[in-house]
Amino acid sequence: MTEACPRPNIVFVLIDDLGWADLGCYGSTFYETPHLDRLAAAGARFTNAYAAAPVCSPTRASIMTGKYPARVGVTQWIGGHAVGRLRDVPYFHELPLDEYSLARALRDGGSYQTWHVGKWHLGERRTWPDRHGFDVNVAGCQLGHPPSYMSPYGIPAIEDGPPGEYLTDRLTDEAVALVENAGDQPFFLNLWHYAVHTPIQAPEQLVRKYEEKARALGLDQVDAIKTGEPMPTWHQRHEYVQRRVVQSDPGYAAMIENLDTNIGRLLDALDRTGKADNTIVIFTSDNGGLSSCAGSPTCNAPLAEGKGWMYDGGLRVPLLIRWPGVVDPNTTLPDVVTSPDFYPTLLEAAAVLPIPQAPYSRAGEADGHTFLPLLMSGQSQSRPIFWHYPHYGNQGGTPGAAVREGDWKLVRFFEDNHVELYNLAEDISETRDLAGTNPATAARLDATLEHWLREVEARIPAPNPVSAYDDLPG
Repeated sequence: MTEACPRPNIVFVLIDDLGWADLGCYGSTFYETPHLDRLAAAGARFTNAYAAAPVCSPTRASIMTGKYPARVGVTQWIGGHAVGRLRDVPYFHELPLDEYSLARALRDGGSYQTWHVGKWHLGERRTWPDRHGFDVNVAGCQLGHPPSYMSPYGIPAIEDGPPGEYLTDRLTDEAVALVENAGDQPFFLNLWHYAVHTPIQAPEQLVRKYEEKARALGLDQVDAIKTGEPMPTWHQRHEYVQRRVVQSDPGYAAMIENLDTNIGRLLDALDRTGKADNTIVIFTSDNGGLSSCAGSPTCNAPLAEGKGWMYDGGLRVPLLIRWPGVVDPNTTLPDVVTSPDFYPTLLEAAAVLPIPQAPYSRAGEADGHTFLPLLMSGQSQSRPIFWHYPHYGNQGGTPGAAVREGDWKLVRFFEDNHVELYNLAEDISETRDLAGTNPATAARLDATLEHWLREVEARIPAPNPVSAYDDLPG
C-alpha cells in the first residue's frame, strides 16, 4: 500500500446468538435497531450469509482460520457434551496454537495493531487472544457467557467496573478508547460482544419500555411459546422443546436496543477521529437466534428453528458491511457467503498476500473464498458451502451435516442418515421436503456432501450402545 492508499482499518463486530430476523433492516417490527439500520443503508446487507456452525465456538474458529470447523477440529461449543441415540464425538477444546489466525496474519503481513474486546470461548488461558496474535485482549477468555451482565461480571480478563455497570456499555467504552488512541497505524478491532447470549439481562428502563410496547401491541396476550417434542438428549430427557413463535420478549428486546446504541457509539468514534472513511466495518452473528430452549428469547421466522439446529434459523445470520468508497450504499446482496470467507476477504482487502498458512498446515486446506470482488464490483461467485455439526446441542436439534448449492439445501441427519432437500428460493421456511420428488438432485447433493465429509476427515457419531435410563432412587 502507498501513503496515498493506506491499508484500511478493520472493525469486526461479532454478536453472540443474534438471529437473522433480529434487526429492523431484516424485518423485525418489535426490536428497535436504528443505528444498525443506518449502517445497513450506508453499505451492503447480505440476505444469504451463514455461520459455519449452529453454535458459537466452531464459527469463531472458522473466522480466525478461514477453515471449516471440521477441518480445524473445533466442532462443538467448547465445554459442550451430550448423548442421545448417538454417542458424542471428540473435538478440540481450544483453537490450536499452530493455526495462523487472522490477527497474526494482519499483524505480521500488514503491520496492523490487533485488539480483541469481548467474548473469545476458544480455549483456556494458554489459547486466549494474546496467544493468537492480538496485542490487546479485553474480556476474552474461556467463558461462553458472562456470569452477569451487571458488574461485578465474573470475567477473568476484565476488571469489574462500578456496581451495576452494564457489560455491553463497558466493552464498547474499551473499544472506543482503543479507536481514539490508535494513531496512524492501521488497526484490527475484533469486537466480539457477549450480548445477546443468555442470561437475558438488560437495563431496567429499557425492559420497562418493551413491556409497555408488548402491551400496546397486544403481544402480552399472545401465546408466544409452543411446547413441542421431547428433547433428544438424555440429560434433558424429561424436558420438551419450547419454540417461540413471535418476537415479544422485553428483556431480549432491551438487550438488542442497548447493543444497537453501543454500535452507534462506536461508529460515532470512527467519525469523530476521522477514521470512518478508511475503515471496513463488519457486523454479523456467530449462529442463529436462541428460539427453542432456555427461555426461547427470540423467534427467527420466517426461517425454521434456531441455534443448535441444522435448519436456516440456526445457520443464517445478519451480515452488514460498510466500506466507504468501495461498497455502494443501500446495496442488497443475495450471494451466499459463509464465515470462513472473512479470512481471505479481509487479508486481500488489507493487501496481505499471498494468504499465509499456519506453520504445520497441510497444503490446500483453506476453505474460505474471498468475496472482495463481490464487494468491489458485484462479481458473484458460485460454489457449494457446507456444515458439519456432529453433536447434540441443548436446543433440540440432532447431529447432522448439510450442503447448500445455489437455491438447493440438503441436510443429512446422522441419527438415521435420512436426508431432507429444500429449495430455499421457493421455501425459505424449509417446510417442504423435496427429497422424494427430486431424487436426482438429492442424490447429487448427498454425494457432494459425502465427498466433502471425507475430504475434511469429518468425525461421524456412532450409535449409542447404551439405552436411555430411567431415574433411579438415590
